[in-house]
Amino acid sequence: MPIKIVVRNGNLEQAMRVLKKKVLKEGIIKELKERQYFIKPSAKKREAKKQSIKNAYKLRKKLEKIRGF
Repeated sequence: MPIKIVVRNGNLEQAMRVLKKKVLKEGIIKELKERQYFIKPSAKKREAKKQSIKNAYKLRKKLEKIRGF
């Protein structure tokens, strides 16, 4: 799906900010960086496991803060 950005009143800086937000939200930059080099499947699994542990830790901290521990 193409990303369309409208430049209003010649305001190129605002259009660039909108473009950067949309590209970041779609994950295009992250995907390009991942595809730049070959990563072995075992390394992908390790990285995914690290990320899941990190996310679980962040969620636990957030819940502790909400509950007041």
